[in-house]
Amino acid sequence: MSELTPVQKAAGDHALIEVHISMPEAEAARAMATELVRTQVAACVQILGPMASIYTWQGEPQQSTEWLLLVKSTAERFEELVEVVVDNHSYDTPEIVAVPVTHALGTYGAWVRDSVAADV
Repeated sequence: MSELTPVQKAAGDHALIEVHISMPEAEAARAMATELVRTQVAACVQILGPMASIYTWQGEPQQSTEWLLLVKSTAERFEELVEVVVDNHSYDTPEIVAVPVTHALGTYGAWVRDSVAADV
């Protein structure tokens, strides 16, 4: 069985994160995923959907169909990832939520870090 390696062993900003980003359309989700990987701020992006989203916007309940991006990256690349999303997203206030990854397969974590290394 493969050993799970605590990510806390990574130095500082090289900690793994999974960023959640909601998108209004499937094609927009694919375009954003491609741009995040192309600019090397993401090692991998999974697209889930369609899904129903219910939320408050400008004081009123809203419902829409969205697609969710699960973006694999590092804390070091988060600010640049946010810039790419904001520059390419149609929402005024896009969902960009980073969740720390506490454990991952060691080789997978290394692959993510290598894929988004700033000096690549």
